[in-house]
Amino acid sequence: MLPVGPLMIEHRLIERVIRIIRDLIETIQAEKKEDPAQVEKIIHFIRAYADRCHHGKEEGILFRELGRKPVSPEHKLMIEELIKDHDVARKITLSLLEYNAAYQGGQASALSDIAVCLRMLIDFYPHHIEKEDKQFFLPVMDYFSPEEKDGMLRAGYEADSRFIHEEFAEFVKSLETKT
Repeated sequence: MLPVGPLMIEHRLIERVIRIIRDLIETIQAEKKEDPAQVEKIIHFIRAYADRCHHGKEEGILFRELGRKPVSPEHKLMIEELIKDHDVARKITLSLLEYNAAYQGGQASALSDIAVCLRMLIDFYPHHIEKEDKQFFLPVMDYFSPEEKDGMLRAGYEADSRFIHEEFAEFVKSLETKT
């Protein structure tokens, strides 16, 4: 398997969450309310899985390794664009977190801001994923030898292993501080 294979598989899970977000927006529009716990779960997924795990491997492994290669100006530009995309997703998610907290605190007007952020996510991710899957991931594999590809694949598996342990260590710590 190519080192971008797991990244493309991760995209399919992110797309499933985007469908859930679409349904959530419909519920918000119909009922004029939202379930803060469901929005928190979506925020957690985006921050932990889409950003820390998925974007973390793109930036920390794939882009890092491409930075060691004489990549074309087109690919260099695409890397910069993808990094900016990741930053945009982080900002949207942070805003969503803040508006959800405001809504939970009784600020009913934050509901429209929550819906805007959710719409921004469903507009952002499909385009971003298509760009990576169809224009970037496979072409940049040509820069790497089979051994380098195997090394990046192993590094991705190691990153996943560390991530899951960090995730649950943080989870237990949060439980400890609540008791």
